Amino acid sequence: MAKVMKVLFICNQNENRSKTAEKLFKDRFETKSGGLYNTKPVTEKQISWADIIIVMENAQRSEIAKRFPNQYIQKQILSLDIPDVYHYNQPELIKSLNSKMNELF
Repeated sequence: MAKVMKVLFICNQNENRSKTAEKLFKDRFETKSGGLYNTKPVTEKQISWADIIIVMENAQRSEIAKRFPNQYIQKQILSLDIPDVYHYNQPELIKSLNSKMNELF
């Protein structure tokens, strides 16, 4: 059986975008989500766990590079370029996530 890709979705608070993505793609990948600026920010262990890291904005990629330089150089980090204007599970967010992920995979 093929190994399932481990995908870590990251946004600022892990309330809307990355949480929605984690749930939305759990049938296609092994998924987790994290935030950079919340009470329990993403950890080195989570970064190490992931085969691929997907951020919602380019600034988040830079922040990961600052916080986890050793992991950063070993990981593929892609940005979906989805602004922080959506609510959790909002239909427009789901549509945007599906469209951007289909471009990548």
